Amino acid sequence: MAPLPDGHHHHSTTKTSQKSFKSRHSTKSALKESSKGKVDREEKGHRRSTHQQLMSKLDRRNQARQKQNNKHHENLKATSIFAGRDGAPRIVAVIPLTGDGDVEAAVRSLNASVDSEGVALSPELLQVNVDRFKQKFEYVLVRKELVAALDACRIADFVVLILSAQEEVDESGEVMIKVIESQGVSNVLTVVQGLEAIEPPKRRPQVVASLKSFITHYFPTQEKVHSLDSRQECSNIVRSLCTTTPKGIKWREDRSWMLVEDVSWPTDMDTLLSDSANGLVLTGVVRGRALKADRLLHVGDWGDFQIGKITTAKPSFRNKGQDSAMAIDLEPEEDILERPTDDQDDLAELAPDEELMTDADHASDMEVIPKRRGVLLDDHHYFSDDETHLPKAPKRLPKGTSSYQAAWYIGDISDSGSDYDSGVDDDGDISMNPPALPQDGTEGLEQSHRREPTETAPSDYPQSEMFLDPSPEDEAEQLAAYRSRRHNDAEDDLEFPDEIELHPNVLARERLARYRGLKSLRTSQWETDEDRAHEPSDWQRLLKVADYKRARGQVVREALVGGIQPGKRVKVHLRNVPLSLRNIQSSSQPLTAFSLHRHEHKRAVVNYSITLSSDYPSPIKSKEDIIMQCGPRRFTINPLFSQTGNTRNNVHKFDRFLHPGRTAMATFIAPLTWGPVPTLFFKATSANVDKMATDTAQNPQFQLIGTGTSQAPDHSRVIAKRVILTGHPYKIHKKLVTVRYMFFNTEDVAWFKALQLWTRRGRSGYIKESLGTHGYFKATFDSKINPQDAVGVSLYKRVFPRPARDWSTAVGLGSS
Repeated sequence: MAPLPDGHHHHSTTKTSQKSFKSRHSTKSALKESSKGKVDREEKGHRRSTHQQLMSKLDRRNQARQKQNNKHHENLKATSIFAGRDGAPRIVAVIPLTGDGDVEAAVRSLNASVDSEGVALSPELLQVNVDRFKQKFEYVLVRKELVAALDACRIADFVVLILSAQEEVDESGEVMIKVIESQGVSNVLTVVQGLEAIEPPKRRPQVVASLKSFITHYFPTQEKVHSLDSRQECSNIVRSLCTTTPKGIKWREDRSWMLVEDVSWPTDMDTLLSDSANGLVLTGVVRGRALKADRLLHVGDWGDFQIGKITTAKPSFRNKGQDSAMAIDLEPEEDILERPTDDQDDLAELAPDEELMTDADHASDMEVIPKRRGVLLDDHHYFSDDETHLPKAPKRLPKGTSSYQAAWYIGDISDSGSDYDSGVDDDGDISMNPPALPQDGTEGLEQSHRREPTETAPSDYPQSEMFLDPSPEDEAEQLAAYRSRRHNDAEDDLEFPDEIELHPNVLARERLARYRGLKSLRTSQWETDEDRAHEPSDWQRLLKVADYKRARGQVVREALVGGIQPGKRVKVHLRNVPLSLRNIQSSSQPLTAFSLHRHEHKRAVVNYSITLSSDYPSPIKSKEDIIMQCGPRRFTINPLFSQTGNTRNNVHKFDRFLHPGRTAMATFIAPLTWGPVPTLFFKATSANVDKMATDTAQNPQFQLIGTGTSQAPDHSRVIAKRVILTGHPYKIHKKLVTVRYMFFNTEDVAWFKALQLWTRRGRSGYIKESLGTHGYFKATFDSKINPQDAVGVSLYKRVFPRPARDWSTAVGLGSS
C-alpha cells in the first residue's frame, strides 16, 4: 500500500486564469508600436463601397459640399421657370371646403397683405404681380364643386384649402379632400376664415387646434392653420407661396401641360358656316415637359385635337409704369416656334382593317370545324368525331418488333397466333400502354385494369346493375325540396358564388355551349381559337403592346428631346375643333390642356386596379356604368372585374360583383395611358349617367366609390367567367357514388363526361357512366365522400371587355 502524503493540498477554486488582452482594445501607442510604421494595403480584387471606406475629414467635408451643391442646383432648376421678368406665374388654386367659404375675400386678404392688386382674366382666373418678392401668381378661384376642384388641383403648384371657424366640413367637403388627395396634389396650405368672430377670444386657439387636428388626418405634413383675419399671417402665406419650391405631381410632370388663359375662336364667315374650326387658339404658359406640335393635345373635357402650329405670345404681366397703348404698338409679330412634321400623330383610334379583313377571310376559308361530341377540356375536344386526341390503335406484330420495323408492316399480321403479340386483351378491349387520357376517369391519368363485375364476381356497386328512373312527379317534388334547401345554404356560407341551376327542360350542352373545362385555372392552356367567333368586331384592330416596360421607356425618353421648353408663353393653334364647343364652355371651371404621349389616343385593352371604398353601402356589379378619371381624361366605362395577380397561363377568374373593401382588376377598351397614373371611380346618382352629365353641369351629382392605378394593357389577358353545376349524392358505396340533379338527360352526361368532379370538402373524381334517362350518373372519387357533401363541376367561358365612352359635363358631350 502506498504511503499517505504528509499533508493535503487543496487547489483554490476562486483562482482563474485571465484571457489575454485583445488587440482591438489596444491603445493608440501600442498599435503604433506594433505596426512599426507599416501601412495596411487593401486586398487585390477587393472593392469597397463608399460606406465601407474610412474617409478622412477633408473627404467628408468635400462630400457634404457636393451634396449641398447638387441639392442647390436641383432647387434652382425647379424654380428657374418662375425667375425673371417673363417667368411663369405660380398657379394657386383656392378651394373652399364649407358652404360659407368666400374665395374672393380670401384672395383680397392675401393681396392686401403685400399691397398688390389682381387683374381678372376670367371669372375663375386672377393674375397678381407681387413686387416685394418678384414673383407672379395666377389664382384659380373655385366654387365648392367637385369637378372644378379636380381640374384646378391637377394643374396647381399650390392648393389653398379654406376652412370656416363657424361651420364644420360636411360630407361633400370630406369627399372633396379625398379625391384631391387621391388624384395627386402638390403643396397644400390651410387657412381659416372668420376666426376673429369667435367670442370669447380665448376659444380661438381651441378652434384652430381642432381644425389642425382635422386637416392633419388627410395631410399630415400641415404644420399650421393660418388665419386670414391677420395681416401678418396673410403676409407669411404669400411669402411661403413665393419662396417654396413646388413638389409637383409625378404623373403630371411627365407630360407637357398648360393652364389656358385665353381661348380665341375664329371670326371669319367661312369658318362660322362650317362645322369645325381650324383657327382655334389657346394661350398659356408651357409647363412640365417640352410641348411638341407632333403630339395630340387633350383640352379639358372637349377631347383630343391635332396642333396646327405653335407661335409666340406676349407676356401677360406688365410693369405699373408701362403704358398699355405703347405696349400694343411695340408688340412684336407672332413668330412660329414649331410646326408639325410628317411624324404627327393622327386621330385614328383603331388600326386599319384592310389587311385584317383579308386575313380573316382567308382563315375562314381554310378552317373546317369538325362536329363535336364533347365539351372542350383545356385544348382538346374529347369524344369528337375526328378523334385526334386518341392514340393510334396498335397493330398485331411479331414479338420484339421495334417502332421502326413496324412502319414496314401494312395492316395486321395474322398468319400465326403463336409467335405474335396480340394488342387486344381477352375481353376484346384494346389495351393501350401509352399514357391514359382524362376520359379514363382518374386525376393522375393512371389507367385502371379493373375488370367489370360479372355474375360470379362480387360487385363493388350492386346498385349499378339495376337502376330504375323515378316517376316525373316524384322527381320534380324531390328536386324542388333539394333546391329550396340549397338556396338557404348558399345564403349562409356563400361557398358557391358562381353556382347556377338548370331547368329540367333545358339542355345543358346547348345552354353552356360556349363553356369549357379546365384542369387548373392557373396553369391550364386556354385555347383561343374557340373564341374567334365571339370576339368584338374591332378586337383585332386594337393596339397591342408586346413589351410594355420597354415601350413606355422609349415613349418617355422621346418626350425629353425637342419641343417648346417649359416656361414660355405660347399660342397653340388647333385643327378641326367643333364649333358646338363654343357655347358650352363653363365659366366656373378652369380650362386645361395636356399633351398626350405617343399612342395615348389609340384604343387598347386596358387594365386598372380598383379598390372599392368601405364606405360604399353595396357591391358594384360588373358592366355597370361607372365614371372614371385617369389623369386629365374622364370616361364612362362598363368594366369587367377579375381577380388580380399574375398566372402562368394569363387566365383570370371573372368576378360578378366587387364587394366593399376588396380590390379587383377592371378591364375595358379605352385609350392607352402610359405609366402608373392615379385613377378615381365615381358612381352617378342619376339613373342615366349621360343625362346626369348634361342636365346638371352646375352641380354634377355623383359620389366617389373607389380608387386605383392604371396598369399595363394586355390584349392576351383572358377573363374567364365561371359557372358551377352542382349535384346531390343520391347513393354512396365506398368510392362509387350515384349523383343526381346535375344533369337531366343522358346526352348531357355524355357531353360533360370528360370534366373533373369535385366536392365541397376537397374530394375529386370523374364520371364513370350514365344511369337511366333522367341525368343520373355513376362517378368514382379518390376517397369516400360525406352524404352531406355536394358534387360540383366547373365550367368556364371567355368574356370580352366593352368599349368606354368619353364623358363631359358639357351639353352634347355626355356620350360619344
